[in-house]
Amino acid sequence: MKHLALIVAAGLVSSCGVVGAPVAPETVGVTPTIESQKRQHEAQTAQQRETAAKSEEPDPVLLDHDELLPPLRPVGTR
Repeated sequence: MKHLALIVAAGLVSSCGVVGAPVAPETVGVTPTIESQKRQHEAQTAQQRETAAKSEEPDPVLLDHDELLPPLRPVGTR
């Protein structure tokens, strides 16, 4: 009889489900994750723009790009 009561008690406890507050379906899934990543990326790029605007030094990467380069294929020659 003790074993039967133990099995029934274990079955009732395991069948209760997840304990905790309910979660809204709008906060779970791929779409909310993508939207939060987009907001983080936009905030990060805005912060980088503000930092670049405040600094008076030109970006060293962009200094090498002021040379005129010839076209990849000369026009009019064979």
